[in-house]
Amino acid sequence: MDGNRTLRTECSELNAPRPLVRPRLTLVIPTRNERESVPLLLRALEPAFGGLPVEILFVDDSDDDTPATAARHAPDCRLPVRMIHREGGAREGGLAGAVLAGARRARGEWALVMDADLQHPPEAAAALARTALGHGVDIVVGTRYAGSGSTGDGLDGPVRRLVSRGSTLLTKAVFPRRLAGVSDPMSGLFAFRTAAIDMDRLSPLGFKVLLELLVRHPGARVAEVSYRFAPRAAGTSKASLREGLRFLRHLARLRRPTLAAPRAGEGRHSVTGRRDLGTTARFLAFGLVGLSGIAVNTAALWFFHTVAGLQHLLGATLATQVSSLWNFALLETLVYRGGRSGDKRAVLVRGIAFLALNNLLLLGRLPLLEWFVDSGIGLLTANVLSLVALFLARFLFSDLLIYRRRRDAGARRDPVRVLVAPGSVPPGSPAPSPAATAPDTPATEPAASTSHPKRPRYLTYRYDIAGTVTIGSQIRLPELEFFRAQWVPPDSCDITVRVGDVGRRFPRHRAVMTEIPGRGGPQPTTVQYEEQLGRLGANFRVDIGDPIDVLVSPLLARSPHVVYTNVLEALLRFVLVARGRMLLHSATVELGGTGVMLSALTDTGKTSTILRLLSEHDGRFLSDDMTVVDATGNALCFPKPLTISAHTLHAVRSDDLTPHEWRRLQRQSRLHSKEGRSFAFTLARHNLPIMCVNAVTQILVPPPKYAVDRLVSCRLSSAVKVTELFVIERGTPRLSDLGHDETVDRLLVNTEDAYGFPPFRYFAPAITVDGLDHARLRSRERDVLSGFLSGVRTRVLASDRFGWADEIPRLLDADRPAAGGRSAPQVDGHPWPHWMPEGESPLPLPSGALPPHPALRTDSGAAHERGPGGRTP
Repeated sequence: MDGNRTLRTECSELNAPRPLVRPRLTLVIPTRNERESVPLLLRALEPAFGGLPVEILFVDDSDDDTPATAARHAPDCRLPVRMIHREGGAREGGLAGAVLAGARRARGEWALVMDADLQHPPEAAAALARTALGHGVDIVVGTRYAGSGSTGDGLDGPVRRLVSRGSTLLTKAVFPRRLAGVSDPMSGLFAFRTAAIDMDRLSPLGFKVLLELLVRHPGARVAEVSYRFAPRAAGTSKASLREGLRFLRHLARLRRPTLAAPRAGEGRHSVTGRRDLGTTARFLAFGLVGLSGIAVNTAALWFFHTVAGLQHLLGATLATQVSSLWNFALLETLVYRGGRSGDKRAVLVRGIAFLALNNLLLLGRLPLLEWFVDSGIGLLTANVLSLVALFLARFLFSDLLIYRRRRDAGARRDPVRVLVAPGSVPPGSPAPSPAATAPDTPATEPAASTSHPKRPRYLTYRYDIAGTVTIGSQIRLPELEFFRAQWVPPDSCDITVRVGDVGRRFPRHRAVMTEIPGRGGPQPTTVQYEEQLGRLGANFRVDIGDPIDVLVSPLLARSPHVVYTNVLEALLRFVLVARGRMLLHSATVELGGTGVMLSALTDTGKTSTILRLLSEHDGRFLSDDMTVVDATGNALCFPKPLTISAHTLHAVRSDDLTPHEWRRLQRQSRLHSKEGRSFAFTLARHNLPIMCVNAVTQILVPPPKYAVDRLVSCRLSSAVKVTELFVIERGTPRLSDLGHDETVDRLLVNTEDAYGFPPFRYFAPAITVDGLDHARLRSRERDVLSGFLSGVRTRVLASDRFGWADEIPRLLDADRPAAGGRSAPQVDGHPWPHWMPEGESPLPLPSGALPPHPALRTDSGAAHERGPGGRTP
């Protein structure tokens, strides 16, 4: 391109790199008289963004020869470079207008905004880009005030630092909910997914475009990347008193309810057109209603106890019913009148839920009331004190659950703050010594061992998963009991689980997922999840190296089910993928020599169907929840204990359970049912320590888990060649074939559905195994699944009466003559477990999927490893 060409307002190509790759991210760089900075910037961007699918788009408002300078140097850059030059009369909105103009012309699905003066280091911008492309978020913020971030030397003098910090605090005070979890809403380095942002709603003033994005889109998912603000490479600052006044005007303009509220139908106005109260106003109104309810409750208690002569606890129970009806009537008519549906059925459902909540809290209030009375406090006074003590719990449960507004799902900031902090140290961990961070220093034990020298390191429990992945743990993992393999050396496990303190000592106001990208060698990528309760909470840290080291807090360690389901199984899933196998969310049985697999969304009825197939049709069991599969069509058993939910009880056929166990199972199955999980997912959308709540719930009411052969009489099979797959659904009865590609998509969706509970989606993007990042692991997982399904017939079977266990055998019997009596490979006569007997494996395994040490048979039928010299460890 001619370097003296004058560029107009159209978007011009400044170079033509080969080969052309469609960019996924557009670097939007506003410039105004930056002719000294542009050549330096172009030279720095190319190495920083090497390998990333990005383009550069300058939006220029210069009066000097910046456009000509950019055109002259762009051909030397290997990244695509474009420019929009806005003439004097077309510079609407200043810097903010330039950003929006660039975002509208971006070819990538992401727009990343950065300055041209190199105060936003290209390496930091590249880290921001990788986070944007790898995490499931809508906005990524470069922060100077969290993790390893710093204002550095980028702000000239203490006055500018004070102004910057003060304006940030002011902004967060003005928008405490919409900026929740964002430490640097004034940052000029940020990225956003263009499809998630309604740019027609944006009208920012001055420099603070990010502030406008966050305030106008309160439901956008946000992650932060810490960086050090660098000194200006060239040019002068555009900050001035005029820009400061413009910022204050913009802040006031955003704060106006008519501008800050979302559009009609989604936000602060309900479908009835009446104004909904804010949280503080609802709390105060709820308190006033509660005061009137205390008066009603006390009067009713006086009547039932003094006049009717009832025992005081019985009188308190009856008084609670009276005051609950009173409170509900006032809440419906005064406090939540504009935020909920008013039809009779909805009111009845809310009324039943409100009464149930108050009676549940009554179970905790009655012992407190009795204690007050035994302490010598008068009955009516004790009643008032016990009611006041539970007021906050009553408000939270009523506001968050019974009266939660439909807008919350789309307008509430994500409860977990995601922070990517390159070069940082996990919160609560000791800083590494200089020797430990030297490039040639060998790997050492995790930092927790130095801070707690008395904690044991020994891995008491070891497991061998299908001869492919070994796990060592300090806590017993009941889900993996079938795979116990004490002969596995503790120092050769692929994944280790230890107990220790995780996170900082003191509480925090929000849960945080911190990712510290590794630099190879002794510094693996670290992911740390820390909840609001500090070290008392259900926290964990994962060092994703070789091996993968998991450190769980003492509270979390007391709930092994949560450790396995919410942390360990996700890691196991991707390690298996890296080694050529997949942990598929499915159930597998062998019926008459045919390998049959079932797939369904959670809580469809898969477990009850499996139990009936085993008990009524003499099936052999391989798995109920997860199955290990490979690309050649083989399924290996993964016999986790079965979780019995309420709708599965009818399928249990066991005389071995005692009456006490049956009664306990009935209670447990109600809590650990679809309704119980829905309740947990509702809590997870709010700023609550959800892992802690989950762990404590599992400690108090353990999930109803039983070995399959205790629930029904059956035999287990170690492996089978799957030829039939049924995707079961609830609905109008139907049977239809499903194509290969659609089957792959459906099974991946069903598998992902099993990992929907936090915090999987926050830490999964950081997982890297054997050099494969999360995106490539997901791609390989699809390849393994596609190969597995290549010889499998897939049908969708819908039922409105849980009749899959009746239909599947009938369909198999109808197909069997046409199949010529073909049956699945049998495994009788082989030792158990049957991962790799002497000689050739009966099931072909993909290349690279064999265990590193051959397993040998013993007379007892177990498989052991031989150590050096032929000894068994």
